[in-house]
Amino acid sequence: MDHIVKLDSRQEAALQAVADNFVAVHKGDVMKALKEMIVLNGRLQEQLDATAGELKYPRRSVNG
Repeated sequence: MDHIVKLDSRQEAALQAVADNFVAVHKGDVMKALKEMIVLNGRLQEQLDATAGELKYPRRSVNG
């Protein structure tokens, strides 16, 4: 892991509430929620990688 995030008690409580809600959406199935989170993170990472590539290598116009 490249970066360790430290949360204060308020941030920890907010994160716990979001996590509880996410698991509740999956009817209490923690493994199902975890699997979906992994898939969602993978998709987001692909989008970030694509955006980073576009920023690193900007498209040039045909006339430019």
